[in-house]
Amino acid sequence: MRWLIDTIGGLYELARLGVITRFRFRGAYWRWRMETAFGQGVPEGRIEMIHAVLEYGRWMRRMRRGG
Repeated sequence: MRWLIDTIGGLYELARLGVITRFRFRGAYWRWRMETAFGQGVPEGRIEMIHAVLEYGRWMRRMRRGG
């Protein structure tokens, strides 16, 4: 149950970040985010990429909640 709540909160945080950056996914912030998150090795499959993005959203949610 906790995982589901964190996932929903993470999706909210990702949507919020999208609004803040005006969904310019090729912009400076998102290029920087991809470089710092993955370095030179971007996840190979679509499933791995989705998993990594959702995990990032969950992490953002935990950080904004303070733990």
